[in-house]
Amino acid sequence: LSNGLTQSLPLKLFYAGPMFRYDRPQKGRQRQFHQVGVELIGSNEPWADVETITFSTDFLKALGLLSKCTLKINTLGDFESREGYKAKLLDFLKPYENDLSEDSKKRLTVNPLRILDSKDPKDREIIKSAPLYASCLNTESLTHYEKVKKGLSDLGVFFEEDPLLVRGLDYYCHTAFVFETQFLGAQSEILGGGRYDGLSRALGGPDLPGIGWAGGIERLLLLTDLQTEQNRSVAVISVGESTDVYAQKLTHDLRLKGLSVDISYAGNVGKRMKRANKIKSRFAILIGEDELREQSLTVKDLDSGDNHRVSPDALVDFFNQHNTHLA
Repeated sequence: LSNGLTQSLPLKLFYAGPMFRYDRPQKGRQRQFHQVGVELIGSNEPWADVETITFSTDFLKALGLLSKCTLKINTLGDFESREGYKAKLLDFLKPYENDLSEDSKKRLTVNPLRILDSKDPKDREIIKSAPLYASCLNTESLTHYEKVKKGLSDLGVFFEEDPLLVRGLDYYCHTAFVFETQFLGAQSEILGGGRYDGLSRALGGPDLPGIGWAGGIERLLLLTDLQTEQNRSVAVISVGESTDVYAQKLTHDLRLKGLSVDISYAGNVGKRMKRANKIKSRFAILIGEDELREQSLTVKDLDSGDNHRVSPDALVDFFNQHNTHLA
């Protein structure tokens, strides 16, 4: 928020780029991953929360993923409500300290709110009886939350309230939300966010309210059907040394026409075909002396196993007619 950006409030920003994770990698949680997100900075109005959440539902709908997700929301209240609930939760959890998971035992003294987000079965059983956050919300926090829920309902945004949904860091407040899916195993959260009115001040900047969300691109891709339609290559396979030069020229020409083309340089025809299948090429173009002499190439459909004879000039049209994703 430097260079005079605070003079143009509210700011509505988006970003996309690589991130790095300290945690142990697992499915859906790579060491390096990519993230897309939005931030609305400079407004503490409930309608800013509504706009931000609604935009996330529109984003997922545009990707064809909204039907696979459930939007869950909760409120953390303001700082006063948060501190009151933290003390109440701590009093509840202390008698269970020896029964908590190792991670939750550490969180008990550092950040007890994070225990509400634990996936450990023993922790989940204890949390069932935990006091609800709503019991500590002051009037201002309740009013903010009610306006957010009404705004979402008025815009036709379906959501579920989850009283255990929290954001552990102290600068988070009021609205928290997450989109969860049942299609990715333990990594159920695909997009989440919340209001962070204390973040700018915590970083040494001006005291500005803000709300935003972020989603992991790799996790979104795992949920989409786009992977089955991703671009697939054409494998160019030279049957003998006499056709190697022609194979290189053909590869270059097809690439200039926008196709994804792979060519290998060693091994017999069998090994080259094995490579083509391994990298999931859609077609293999086999070039032998007969094909050169007749100017009619053998094109093998690696999905169906069918062979076709196609002239070099007609290759692109052939691939287009077969509605393949090769570019």
